Amino acid sequence: MRHWPGVAALALSGGLSGGLCFSAPHDAVGHIDPTFDYHSYANVDQFRVTHLDLDLRVDLADKTIAGVVALDLQRLDPRATQLVLDTKDLMILDVTQKATDVLGATAKNQAIWVSRPFHLQKPDPILGSALVIELTPSKRSTELIRIQYETLPASSALQWLTPKQTASHKAFLYTESEPIGARSWIPLQDTPQVRATYKAKVHTGPDVRAVMSAENDPKARRGGDYTFVMPQPVPSYLIALAVGDLEFRETGPRTGVYAEKSMLKAAAKEFADTESMIQANEKNFGPYRWSRYDVLVMPPGFPVGGMENPRLSFITPTVVAGDKSLVSVIAHELAHSWAGNLVGNATWRDLWLNEGFTDYMESRIMDSVYGESRASMEAVLGLNSLRADLARLKPADQILAIDLRDRDPGEVFSEIPYEKGRLFLSYLDAKFGRERFDAFLRGYFDHFAFKSITTEQFLAYLQENLLDRFPGTVTRNQVDAWVFDSGLPADAVLPVTTMFQQVDATRAAWLAGKLQAKKIGVDLNAQQWLYFLDNMPAMLKPAQMAELDQAFGLSKSANAEIAHSWFMLVIANNYQPSYPRLEEYLNTVGRRKLVAPLYQALMQSPSGVQVAKRVFAKARPGYHPETIKAIEAIVDPSPEPSE
Repeated sequence: MRHWPGVAALALSGGLSGGLCFSAPHDAVGHIDPTFDYHSYANVDQFRVTHLDLDLRVDLADKTIAGVVALDLQRLDPRATQLVLDTKDLMILDVTQKATDVLGATAKNQAIWVSRPFHLQKPDPILGSALVIELTPSKRSTELIRIQYETLPASSALQWLTPKQTASHKAFLYTESEPIGARSWIPLQDTPQVRATYKAKVHTGPDVRAVMSAENDPKARRGGDYTFVMPQPVPSYLIALAVGDLEFRETGPRTGVYAEKSMLKAAAKEFADTESMIQANEKNFGPYRWSRYDVLVMPPGFPVGGMENPRLSFITPTVVAGDKSLVSVIAHELAHSWAGNLVGNATWRDLWLNEGFTDYMESRIMDSVYGESRASMEAVLGLNSLRADLARLKPADQILAIDLRDRDPGEVFSEIPYEKGRLFLSYLDAKFGRERFDAFLRGYFDHFAFKSITTEQFLAYLQENLLDRFPGTVTRNQVDAWVFDSGLPADAVLPVTTMFQQVDATRAAWLAGKLQAKKIGVDLNAQQWLYFLDNMPAMLKPAQMAELDQAFGLSKSANAEIAHSWFMLVIANNYQPSYPRLEEYLNTVGRRKLVAPLYQALMQSPSGVQVAKRVFAKARPGYHPETIKAIEAIVDPSPEPSE
């Protein structure tokens, strides 16, 4: 998802006597400590945050959040003299500690807040700055620290939209914290190892609504003050906030949609099957444990398909195609309510425990709600995407339990944890049988509920509860080949479908001039259209491009993914009649998966370079900060260092 040059991920060591030493926790080729988060400064072996109390004042005009966060800490080391937190591009104004039984208290149990010395370490371009807070040794089991701070414009997790950039013509803010962006709007232990409950008070202008990844009251009146509670412990990357001109529409007993008014009706209709999806997954894998599941339809600049924030998934508007053809994104984010939100990765090396499990459950949901043929087509398209990534990635990055040391953790977001992870679980499903494997997964979610685990913990649980219970079915060596080897094992069980056979025949007949485009058939579904376009030869004749576009209006497709596939052909063939619509697309879609390949394709020709640079300059204000970084790296790449 994000690509930056790798830099040394520094970790904390020492510090009991008051000094703080930053040093690499490993040598370049040394053993990985699976319990250590190489992307956090937090000294979680000495303190653990168990609860956050947030008080946030959102200024949409000045594009700042003025915040106070109170951190409930479990003290694990009575000798510890420093608390170390993660921050990035934050202005820390004050740090205080709650003290009790202090001389000067005027009432029993009255809280007294004592100022604590603090400093920020030199910033790392990826990890940000360690916030070091001086404390005194204590035998108390808990501490309460309060930090006053303000966000800076460079915050990587915040996107501020002006009124001109929204449908309602009112300013909009949202957060996108995965993987390590939470530290850019809250000082905290920004590691998925740590799970905490939270409460929040959010202050806004009276004409907008705030929502969070917590208990939201759809009937809450606008007035500028909102209160939220998240009673279940969640990792920091799942704390989410959005502020804008939002309205709500119910879609089921536990489901609903938040969106700007112009999008609300269409989104509610598109996502009407969400309750059926919940019921399907509950039947297979156990109860939904988050009370409600609502979705927030984001502004066009939202950088990803969806973000699984518990109770309130953030969803790209590109999913609203008008025919439910792209709602697998909803199935995916919903499935995260089990894989990731309920039981999740302890470090970003273990992301496959979130995404592979979720992709597998997504397929099961789509099968239950929309039928086997739809699910099998989407699985084959996923396999094709995986093969493309296997062709471009080096072997070390084709491993599920990837080594991310000295690297931006965003580099883990390829099809490997998603699709290879899905295939691994499908393999276990096929080998052990659906009944046994579903029972195993239900037990897994119960056993590790509301915990973050490592790959090694999962493998130990798998060994005890599946491999050893049914000996001779799958060996540990076979499992390890999936997790620790590159590529796909030779005995992988790959998805197949008969739904694309006729598409291949139709494409071949049209390319050979034996079939007119208008006779291809308008009854192709979205998945078949994607397969039809994505498997075209790179070069087509101008007349062929024109014939397809005139017959089916592909340049104007309401399906953002079909339009993307068409525009890839447009760029490859320099089909100028579609370029105005291509430019409009790049200006109105901010999803990186869809826009980054188009910029990359444009940069392959001199004329395309000029288009890419011109369009990016215009589209840039509507893109998320991380999308801007990704596209900058494409259209204005840094020169390679000289030898």
